[in-house]
Amino acid sequence: MKFDDLVIPDTPACRGALEVATRYHSPSLLNHSIRAYLWAAAYAQDNGIAFDAELLYVSAMLHDIGLVAEFDSHTVPFEEAGGHVAWVFCAGAGWSPERRLRACEVIIRHMWEEVPATEDPEGHLLELSTGMDISGRRTDEIPEGVRKEVLERYPRLEIAKEFGVCISEQGARKPSSFAGQFVRAGIADRIARNPLDA
Repeated sequence: MKFDDLVIPDTPACRGALEVATRYHSPSLLNHSIRAYLWAAAYAQDNGIAFDAELLYVSAMLHDIGLVAEFDSHTVPFEEAGGHVAWVFCAGAGWSPERRLRACEVIIRHMWEEVPATEDPEGHLLELSTGMDISGRRTDEIPEGVRKEVLERYPRLEIAKEFGVCISEQGARKPSSFAGQFVRAGIADRIARNPLDA
Protein backbone atom coordinates (compact mmCIF):
# COMPACT_ATOMS: atom_id res chain seq x y z
CA MET A 1 0.00 0.00 0.00
CA LYS A 2 1.15 3.52 -0.85
CA PHE A 3 -0.06 6.96 0.21
CA ASP A 4 -1.65 7.45 -3.23
CA ASP A 5 -3.77 4.33 -2.64
CA LEU A 6 -5.62 5.95 0.27
CA VAL A 7 -9.16 7.21 -0.26
CA ILE A 8 -9.16 10.97 0.40
CA PRO A 9 -12.64 12.39 -0.26
CA ASP A 10 -13.03 15.75 -1.96
CA THR A 11 -16.53 17.07 -1.31
CA PRO A 12 -17.76 20.53 -0.30
CA ALA A 13 -18.25 19.30 3.28
CA CYS A 14 -14.71 17.87 3.41
CA ARG A 15 -13.20 21.07 2.05
CA GLY A 16 -15.23 23.10 4.53
CA ALA A 17 -14.18 20.92 7.48
CA LEU A 18 -10.54 21.27 6.48
CA GLU A 19 -11.00 25.03 6.23
CA VAL A 20 -12.50 25.16 9.75
CA ALA A 21 -9.70 22.98 11.14
CA THR A 22 -7.07 25.13 9.44
CA ARG A 23 -8.65 28.32 10.81
CA TYR A 24 -8.97 27.20 14.44
CA HIS A 25 -6.31 24.54 15.05
CA SER A 26 -2.64 25.12 15.65
CA PRO A 27 -0.38 23.61 12.95
CA SER A 28 0.34 20.65 15.25
CA LEU A 29 -3.34 19.97 15.93
CA LEU A 30 -4.23 20.39 12.26
CA ASN A 31 -1.61 17.84 11.17
CA HIS A 32 -2.83 15.50 13.92
CA SER A 33 -6.38 15.72 12.56
CA ILE A 34 -5.22 14.99 9.01
CA ARG A 35 -3.05 12.08 10.17
CA ALA A 36 -5.98 10.70 12.19
CA TYR A 37 -7.97 10.41 8.97
CA LEU A 38 -5.04 8.94 7.03
CA TRP A 39 -4.18 6.31 9.67
CA ALA A 40 -7.88 5.36 9.76
CA ALA A 41 -8.12 5.08 5.97
CA ALA A 42 -4.93 3.03 5.76
CA TYR A 43 -6.01 0.67 8.53
CA ALA A 44 -9.47 0.26 6.97
CA GLN A 45 -8.03 -0.53 3.57
CA ASP A 46 -5.52 -2.99 5.00
CA ASN A 47 -8.19 -4.75 7.07
CA GLY A 48 -11.14 -4.71 4.68
CA ILE A 49 -13.30 -2.33 6.71
CA ALA A 50 -15.86 -0.49 4.58
CA PHE A 51 -16.45 3.08 5.72
CA ASP A 52 -18.07 6.35 4.73
CA ALA A 53 -15.03 8.42 3.71
CA GLU A 54 -16.79 11.79 3.81
CA LEU A 55 -18.26 11.17 7.27
CA LEU A 56 -14.93 9.96 8.64
CA TYR A 57 -12.97 12.83 7.09
CA VAL A 58 -15.30 15.54 8.43
CA SER A 59 -15.28 13.89 11.86
CA ALA A 60 -11.49 13.63 11.87
CA MET A 61 -11.06 17.29 10.97
CA LEU A 62 -13.40 18.39 13.77
CA HIS A 63 -12.75 15.76 16.46
CA ASP A 64 -10.55 18.02 18.61
CA ILE A 65 -12.28 21.34 17.90
CA GLY A 66 -13.57 21.30 21.49
CA LEU A 67 -9.98 21.78 22.70
CA VAL A 68 -9.52 25.19 21.10
CA ALA A 69 -10.35 28.29 23.13
CA GLU A 70 -13.17 29.42 20.85
CA PHE A 71 -15.13 26.17 21.33
CA ASP A 72 -13.92 24.94 24.72
CA SER A 73 -16.82 24.20 27.08
CA HIS A 74 -16.60 24.53 30.82
CA THR A 75 -19.59 22.25 31.32
CA VAL A 76 -19.12 19.26 28.99
CA PRO A 77 -16.13 17.14 27.92
CA PHE A 78 -14.24 18.42 24.90
CA GLU A 79 -15.34 15.52 22.69
CA GLU A 80 -19.00 16.33 23.40
CA ALA A 81 -18.40 20.01 22.66
CA GLY A 82 -16.71 18.96 19.41
CA GLY A 83 -19.66 16.75 18.56
CA HIS A 84 -22.02 19.69 18.94
CA VAL A 85 -19.82 21.86 16.71
CA ALA A 86 -19.84 19.08 14.11
CA TRP A 87 -23.66 18.84 14.26
CA VAL A 88 -23.94 22.58 13.57
CA PHE A 89 -21.29 22.42 10.82
CA CYS A 90 -23.04 19.48 9.14
CA ALA A 91 -26.40 21.25 9.31
CA GLY A 92 -24.81 24.13 7.41
CA ALA A 93 -23.42 21.62 4.92
CA GLY A 94 -26.96 20.41 4.23
CA TRP A 95 -26.60 16.98 5.82
CA SER A 96 -29.71 15.19 7.04
CA PRO A 97 -30.41 15.19 10.80
CA GLU A 98 -29.43 11.50 10.90
CA ARG A 99 -26.09 12.15 9.22
CA ARG A 100 -25.38 15.14 11.49
CA LEU A 101 -25.99 12.88 14.47
CA ARG A 102 -23.57 10.31 13.05
CA ALA A 103 -20.77 12.92 12.86
CA CYS A 104 -21.52 13.91 16.44
CA GLU A 105 -21.44 10.26 17.57
CA VAL A 106 -18.17 9.49 15.77
CA ILE A 107 -16.47 12.45 17.44
CA ILE A 108 -17.78 11.64 20.91
CA ARG A 109 -16.81 7.98 20.55
CA HIS A 110 -13.20 8.74 19.57
CA MET A 111 -12.51 9.01 23.31
CA TRP A 112 -14.08 5.65 24.14
CA GLU A 113 -11.80 2.78 25.08
CA GLU A 114 -13.20 0.70 22.24
CA VAL A 115 -15.80 1.13 19.51
CA PRO A 116 -16.92 -2.09 17.76
CA ALA A 117 -16.24 -1.92 14.02
CA THR A 118 -19.38 -3.93 13.28
CA GLU A 119 -21.59 -1.36 15.04
CA ASP A 120 -19.83 1.86 14.03
CA PRO A 121 -16.99 1.53 11.51
CA GLU A 122 -16.25 5.27 11.40
CA GLY A 123 -16.29 5.53 15.20
CA HIS A 124 -14.05 2.48 15.44
CA LEU A 125 -11.58 3.88 12.93
CA LEU A 126 -11.37 7.34 14.51
CA GLU A 127 -11.00 5.92 18.03
CA LEU A 128 -8.20 3.67 16.78
CA SER A 129 -6.40 6.25 14.65
CA THR A 130 -6.42 9.01 17.26
CA GLY A 131 -4.99 6.54 19.76
CA MET A 132 -2.28 5.65 17.26
CA ASP A 133 -1.37 9.26 16.70
CA ILE A 134 -1.44 10.45 20.31
CA SER A 135 -0.17 7.51 22.34
CA GLY A 136 1.38 5.31 19.65
CA ARG A 137 -0.98 2.41 20.23
CA ARG A 138 -0.86 -0.21 17.42
CA THR A 139 1.12 2.01 15.02
CA ASP A 140 2.84 -1.12 13.73
CA GLU A 141 -0.47 -2.01 12.05
CA ILE A 142 0.01 0.80 9.52
CA PRO A 143 2.25 -0.30 6.62
CA GLU A 144 5.73 1.16 7.09
CA GLY A 145 5.84 2.93 3.73
CA VAL A 146 2.52 4.69 4.34
CA ARG A 147 3.57 5.56 7.88
CA LYS A 148 6.77 7.19 6.65
CA GLU A 149 5.10 9.16 3.85
CA VAL A 150 2.29 10.43 6.07
CA LEU A 151 4.80 11.66 8.66
CA GLU A 152 6.85 13.37 5.95
CA ARG A 153 3.82 15.14 4.48
CA TYR A 154 2.19 15.97 7.82
CA PRO A 155 4.96 16.15 10.44
CA ARG A 156 4.18 15.80 14.12
CA LEU A 157 5.63 19.22 15.03
CA GLU A 158 4.78 19.87 18.72
CA ILE A 159 1.73 17.60 19.00
CA ALA A 160 3.09 15.57 21.95
CA LYS A 161 3.77 18.65 24.06
CA GLU A 162 0.67 20.54 22.92
CA PHE A 163 -1.78 17.68 23.36
CA GLY A 164 -0.23 16.75 26.69
CA VAL A 165 -0.98 20.24 27.97
CA CYS A 166 -4.52 20.21 26.53
CA ILE A 167 -5.51 16.83 27.95
CA SER A 168 -4.01 17.62 31.36
CA GLU A 169 -5.89 20.91 31.51
CA GLN A 170 -9.15 19.26 30.42
CA GLY A 171 -8.65 16.51 32.98
CA ALA A 172 -8.06 18.99 35.79
CA ARG A 173 -11.18 21.02 34.91
CA LYS A 174 -13.39 18.03 34.13
CA PRO A 175 -12.15 15.19 36.37
CA SER A 176 -15.13 12.92 35.63
CA SER A 177 -14.53 13.09 31.85
CA PHE A 178 -12.59 10.60 29.75
CA ALA A 179 -9.78 13.16 29.69
CA GLY A 180 -9.68 13.07 33.50
CA GLN A 181 -9.62 9.26 33.45
CA PHE A 182 -6.83 9.20 30.87
CA VAL A 183 -4.73 11.66 32.86
CA ARG A 184 -5.09 9.56 36.01
CA ALA A 185 -4.18 6.44 34.01
CA GLY A 186 -0.89 8.01 32.88
CA ILE A 187 -1.55 9.18 29.33
CA ALA A 188 1.29 11.72 29.64
CA ASP A 189 3.80 8.87 29.84
CA ARG A 190 2.26 7.10 26.84
CA ILE A 191 2.39 10.32 24.82
CA ALA A 192 6.07 10.76 25.73
CA ARG A 193 6.86 7.19 24.58
CA ASN A 194 4.98 7.36 21.26
CA PRO A 195 7.10 5.47 18.70
CA LEU A 196 5.99 7.91 15.99
CA ASP A 197 8.24 10.48 17.70
CA ALA A 198 11.26 8.16 17.83
